Amino acid sequence: MPRTPLSPAVLTEQRAALGLPPYTGPDEPAELRRAALDTVLASVDAGSTAAVQSRPVVQGAVRFLLDRLAELAPGRSVEVRVPPHAAVQCIDGPHHTRGTPANVVEMDAPAWIALATGRLTWTDAIADGTIRASGSRADLSPYLPLPPD
Repeated sequence: MPRTPLSPAVLTEQRAALGLPPYTGPDEPAELRRAALDTVLASVDAGSTAAVQSRPVVQGAVRFLLDRLAELAPGRSVEVRVPPHAAVQCIDGPHHTRGTPANVVEMDAPAWIALATGRLTWTDAIADGTIRASGSRADLSPYLPLPPD
């Protein structure tokens, strides 16, 4: 099955499903991803669990937030994974060069979006098993929630 990339048309379709105005911004990856995050958050705020099902929109939101984390906490000591959407290495310190990294944080897209935007705390996510974190450096709490750009 071919994958549909995030585009203004895909974003506008999802926004219309939520009653939001069409996307009119530039066709630039960073801008599209930021708008994808806004669209996903509008869906969450509306209490909708089904309105944003478009994989490109969810992936755009995830990638925007992961890129923001990597920008604010540069390094390669921790790998943050949000399968199947994306993964980044971040946080300064010793890094791995081959195989599975020693410090890994993994979660699904809704959990990552909630953590990164302050709708879920690190402590609660660890306690209820929403995220899986392994390694001595796999604690993102000092970096979350991510500050607005």
